[in-house]
Amino acid sequence: MSFEADTTDPLIARAVELRQIFDRDAIQRDKQGGRPIEQIRLLKESGLPSAQIPRHYGGQGVSWLSILRAVREFARTDGSLAHLFGYHHLPLNLVLFRGSNAQKDRWLRASAAGNLIWGNSGNAMSKTSSGRRIDNGWIVSGKRPFSSGSHIADYIQISWENPERERLTAAVPAGRDGIVIEDDWDGIGQRQTGSGTVSFHNVEILDEEVINSPHVPLTPYTSLTSLLQQSVLLNVFVGSAQGALDEGRNYTTASSRPWIYSGVDKHTDDPWIKRQYGDLYIKTLAATELADKAARSLDEAFNQGPGLSHDDRGAAAIDIATANVYAGEIGLAVSSEIFEVMGARSATNANGFDRFWRNVRTHSLHNPAEYKKRTVGTWLLTGEFPVPAMYR
Repeated sequence: MSFEADTTDPLIARAVELRQIFDRDAIQRDKQGGRPIEQIRLLKESGLPSAQIPRHYGGQGVSWLSILRAVREFARTDGSLAHLFGYHHLPLNLVLFRGSNAQKDRWLRASAAGNLIWGNSGNAMSKTSSGRRIDNGWIVSGKRPFSSGSHIADYIQISWENPERERLTAAVPAGRDGIVIEDDWDGIGQRQTGSGTVSFHNVEILDEEVINSPHVPLTPYTSLTSLLQQSVLLNVFVGSAQGALDEGRNYTTASSRPWIYSGVDKHTDDPWIKRQYGDLYIKTLAATELADKAARSLDEAFNQGPGLSHDDRGAAAIDIATANVYAGEIGLAVSSEIFEVMGARSATNANGFDRFWRNVRTHSLHNPAEYKKRTVGTWLLTGEFPVPAMYR
């Protein structure tokens, strides 16, 4: 197929090898949920977690296009691992965007050397953790939901509100005293992402671990974290569509039987089946091309560094919003409609084809397409780019 991975890129070649390993028990792990310990070990051994870290900190300095294509590759069989790998880059780059020189040198070098995995417990829409000031830092208590990756992380980005209800963020080792991973994630999809609750019981945070201040305004460059998040999401959607189409085609050619009134001896000779697969392929290919265009726009913005302008950041935001909306719609459509052309026997738990739809459905609810369409429409009608903020 035209959306097969470009294995001339060494990073993508490694991602393909891992995806083939992940595929062996993807259905079983989807059913059991929990922590993909062995898969994370393999991911770390591959060197992929340090691939995007700039070279002067010991990383490989690869492009976002390569990273996001790897996310997409994993999603072709396992949306949870795609999510975990992609979201690992959010707190890691928060350090790059907002950390002090000392913090960047400390954490990025350590991450590059050890291929450390980063998770988060800093959901900005929740205000259920708070901190009180001590001489050299904070004591944080409470909890935070949607803490993706916290259950397999070496470092966690955590957030809390100060007495003035202003949000602060820090990076801490996942094993810090007082941090409890509740393991209560119960989503219908993305079952191994650990996107449940982390609770904080008098967790001590040092001032040197705080990586942003509510009094320092966002710049176009430091606000790129939200575009990274949207880029990961859309590539999970696209990879899920690709995976559903791959597995659907294989099942159809090997196992599907023609409908009794179709007038054909082979299911694949039915004009309806041919047309439906053609339609699904065209839509998936279009979503893939939009995803690559958005990734290149992200690279262009990211590579400008702190000098990134509002307009250049805005142009990338529009490309990413466009790709995100379409990817979500196509991910849902392909992962659902594929059952119609596979036939009744495909809808069994043993086949596990439903994991693609459940993964896209779960993730897309965190990122309503309606508001992204309005953002794109506003830009088209007025030329106004979105004001940098969460999810845009």
